[in-house]
Amino acid sequence: MIAQHYNSIHLENNLLKQIKIKENQLKIAQESNMIYVAEALQHELLKLQNELSEPQDVEIQALMSLLDD
Repeated sequence: MIAQHYNSIHLENNLLKQIKIKENQLKIAQESNMIYVAEALQHELLKLQNELSEPQDVEIQALMSLLDD
């Protein structure tokens, strides 16, 4: 259980780093008027943000199921 929690934290930290990088790339693309690159980066950023929110939902559901027991 502790290893699973560590892996979850590691994955979340990795996703947060990737999101920060994409945000910086998006800012540069927007400032450089690179419209298509900015659109692609926005799409990738949304995917990463969705990945970040999904594991949290699973963890909350697992905790709620423990409370139900």
